[in-house]
Order: sequence, then C-alpha cells, then structure tokens
Amino acid sequence: MTLIKSISGIRGTIGGKPGEGLTPLDIVKFSAAYGAWVLENSEKKKIVIGRDARLSGEMVAQLVAQTLLGMGIDVLDLGLSTTPTVELAVPRENAGGGIIVTASHNPIQWNALKLLNQQGEFISEKEGQDVLEKAAQDNYQFAEVRKLGNYSKNDDYLDFHIKHVLDLELVDPEVIAARKFKIVVDCVNSTGGLVVPQLLKALGVEVVEELFCEPTGDFPHNPEPLPQHLRDISLKLENGNFDLGIVVDPDVDRLAFLNEDGSFFGEEYTLVAVADYVLSCQKGNTVSNLSSTRALRDVTEKREGTYQAAAVGEVNVVTQMKSSNAIIGGEGNGGVIYPESHYGRDALVGIGLFLTHLAKFGKSASRLRASYPNYFISKNKIELTPAINVDSILEKIQLKYQKYPINTIDGVKIEFEKEWVHLRKSNTEPIIRIYSESETAATAEHLANKIMLDIKEIIAEKN
Repeated sequence: MTLIKSISGIRGTIGGKPGEGLTPLDIVKFSAAYGAWVLENSEKKKIVIGRDARLSGEMVAQLVAQTLLGMGIDVLDLGLSTTPTVELAVPRENAGGGIIVTASHNPIQWNALKLLNQQGEFISEKEGQDVLEKAAQDNYQFAEVRKLGNYSKNDDYLDFHIKHVLDLELVDPEVIAARKFKIVVDCVNSTGGLVVPQLLKALGVEVVEELFCEPTGDFPHNPEPLPQHLRDISLKLENGNFDLGIVVDPDVDRLAFLNEDGSFFGEEYTLVAVADYVLSCQKGNTVSNLSSTRALRDVTEKREGTYQAAAVGEVNVVTQMKSSNAIIGGEGNGGVIYPESHYGRDALVGIGLFLTHLAKFGKSASRLRASYPNYFISKNKIELTPAINVDSILEKIQLKYQKYPINTIDGVKIEFEKEWVHLRKSNTEPIIRIYSESETAATAEHLANKIMLDIKEIIAEKN
C-alpha cells in the first residue's frame, strides 16, 4: 500500500492501514485540514467538489463532502466531472476552493485529492505546506450541530464547459464543421466519455467513434496516454477511415492525438501545435516546464515571441506564465494551459483550439506534425540508496558542465546547442530522473547514458 502526502494534495492506493494507504481515516483527516485552511484564508464558506469515474471515486467523494459539511462548510458536488470543469466552477460559484477526487493518470487502485484555491487554481507550495501541517497536528475543528454545512448538487457544469469552449474567440466551429472530420476517441472509461464526444459533436465533427467512453471506472488499459498503452485506438485508425484519434486521461486534463494512419502525433507536440496556432493569431510569449520539448521554444521564436521555462509542476508553470504574461503554455505531458480560458490544464480547450488549427491547416494530422521541428526525448532514472546525497551529486554534475548554459530552478538542466539533459531528484524516493532531448533518438539516449555514467563515477569516487 502507498500513501503520498505532498504540497499538491494526498494520493495513494485504496485500502490498508491508516497512514500506509489511502484509507477513510486519511481522507477525512486531509479533507478536514484543507477545510480549515479554506476557512482561515477565505470568507467564502463553500467548496466545489467533483470526481473522475474510478471505482473508489464515489466512496472518497462522499467522505470528503461529509467531512467538509461537518466543519460548517457548504459543498457543491458536481458529481462525475473533470479537473478543468471543477477549476472553472470554483470562481463562478464564488467558492473558497475546490477538491477534485482523481488520481489523474495513475492506475485503477489509486485515488487522490487535488486541491484548488478560490481562483480555481492549484494551491501554492506554501499553501500546501500549511495544509500538511494542519493534518499532521490535527489542527482543525468541527462545527456545532446548528452550524453544519449545506450540501447541493449541480449536474450542468459539463454542458457549461462545452459552451465555454465554443465561446472562445480562437475556436471556430464553422471551420471545423466544413472539414467534415471523422474522429475516434478513447476516454479510458472515465468522465471524458461524458463530455469529449459531446464537445466534438458541438464543434461540428461529422463522425465520432467512441472507444472506451462508458464512465464505469474500469480502465481497459493503463490510463496514462502514452503510445504503449494505446494499441486499440491505433488499430482503429490504421484502416484509414478516420482523420484523427483523440485520447484523454481519466480527469481530462491531459490530451494526446494520433494521426490518420494510427501513428502518434506525440504527447509532447500537443502543446506545440496548439501554441503555434495561438501565436499565429496573436503575438505573445510561451512557457513550459524544463522537461518539455525544445520544439515549443523553436515555434515561439519563429513567431517572434519569447519562451521561458518553469520548474516541473503545473503550479510552477502557471506562476511563470503570469509573471511573463504568456498567452499559452503548459507541459509536455499533453497539458494545455490557455489563460484566455483559465489557468489550468484543459483537454477540452486543447481540443477546440487544435481542431480549429487542423481545419485551417487544410491537410492531414501527419502533415501538420511533420511541419514542426522533430525532437526525441529519452526518459531514464537512476535508483540510489537512501544514504547517497543526491544534492551533492547534482552539484558535482553542475561543476563538471559549468562551461555550458545551466538552469538550476528545478534540479540541473544543461543545454548543448539544440540538445539538453535535465536531472531532477524525486521528492519521495532516492531516485534521480534524467530526461534528455536531441534531434535523433539515438543521440538522446547517448546523452542520457553519458550523464548516467558521470553519476556512477561520482558515486564510485565517494566509496
């Protein structure tokens, strides 16, 4: 059993002993701590909740709701929903915060609580630390019987979200409808199945083939939208009857595309393509995290904008986007953040912008993908013993490569012309993650192997 408490929320596998898995006691404790934080930091005694379709979702959501009611907080329950839908609902409902019950791309045995502030954005590191401390110290108090919160439900927010996408200035349903797209969708039997097909039909897509769109929570494959997990939809496309494949994760904040021939557009290139379209309509800046493809920087500079990198993590990307006044940003995991909509990864907004872009491009998805710089990312890790000082290793790597441009806002990222390598230590286990990118897969692998050899040599010197 696993339980991970972090500044972004609590997540773990369902079952086990308290403190070792995500048990009802842990859910109540952490919900109460978050409720106490909201009451301290907002005059709004209301919290919006929603969940993805995973099997444990209803149980966890009920525990969350009843705990908050017991603290005197009103709860608006959106039921089966998406992460970006809850993010939109929080400010619209004038709430003090929001909780999304979802473990995102994690497998079926996992669940989690994602925590939002009153702007509908993920809480900051400092705010998250405050919630953790309240949970650790049982620093919360429940309400007297006449001051309990009120519970209400609203099932209309998915429809609101669809209309919100249609109303965005850069989304053009008429242009999309004119292309008579035929699209196959994989929603991994979660809440994307309730909203993605409906969005596509509202956008004017002629044929929508639904694959795993029943929100049963019984995931038919690993829910992370990576090529090795998406054989079924790839086979559907190989026969040439569709123009595009669309895949979302269980809470619909990550978005991946497949080309008309079943090949993969590339999760890293979701943001690249959407950003290219937005920048073609409006000059501006972009942001992604340090581990995302360089292609976004290339596209941004070609459009006369400025690209900046942020530390890994959505909250860090959002902070950097605000400070640099970026008009589009996100993460290379298929997360599109479009401030004109809201500051959160939103697959539905990404779909609207991408389909408009593809329709105006006038050619196939594979041709669109071929129009962008081609990079390959290699993802590796080195497992270490707890006794090894990871910070010391990173310092020595930085010293070894000091003649190259280095970014240290999140681990160590070293730039080599159009290649880079990014080293980050895990916050939960003795691991160094090593991401590298180059114009060929072989070169990216070689670069990663060279850095891993350097690390092993540093460790050997200490012994």
